[in-house]
Amino acid sequence: MTIYFRLMIIEKIISAIFPSRCPFCRKVIREEEFCCEDCKKKFPNRVIKSLAKWNFTCISSFPYCENFRKAVLTLKKQKTLGIPLGKILAESITEGYADFHFDIITAVPLYKSKFKKRGYNQAEILAREVSKKISVPYIEVLDKIKNTKDQHLLKGRARMFNVLNAYRAKDKDIIANKNILIIDDIITTGCTLGECARVIRKAGANKVYCATVCRA
Repeated sequence: MTIYFRLMIIEKIISAIFPSRCPFCRKVIREEEFCCEDCKKKFPNRVIKSLAKWNFTCISSFPYCENFRKAVLTLKKQKTLGIPLGKILAESITEGYADFHFDIITAVPLYKSKFKKRGYNQAEILAREVSKKISVPYIEVLDKIKNTKDQHLLKGRARMFNVLNAYRAKDKDIIANKNILIIDDIITTGCTLGECARVIRKAGANKVYCATVCRA
């Protein structure tokens, strides 16, 4: 038996033990699917675009409710959900930003202690999958240098001051004159993405856009 056929058998065994599941309702689905048909019927007809009050453009695949909310919350505990959610987000980006060109895809970074505790950055998992699907390189252009409080624990202007100066550009030469797409799992008040966009613009980017799985 060749190595190729051995690998095929191993993959089939793994698929049987750990079948692909819908990221929203957890039903078993075919490997080539990214969600079940029942959940797909609940998808909004169009991607959700940002409000004018934000100083950047952001599109989101879903409202932050029901199974969409559950999927985003589960992503922070189960990194493999980032693959199907990233594929869905890539479709939203292709539709919502059809007339835009991106040079770099990046993710909102985590502070080092939070990254160590969780073991991964869910925004990075999403961004890397989007990068594969739309053929734009993924590059980490930001560091998080301030251990901020969780945004969902704060309200109003406190959220803005919480993330102010929390991020730093890694390399201005990489950022300069580039069109950059920032990925995150959810947008609520827009303070986190807004601060990331501000830092990237200050570092010399040409244009900055954002995309998330959900919008509250």
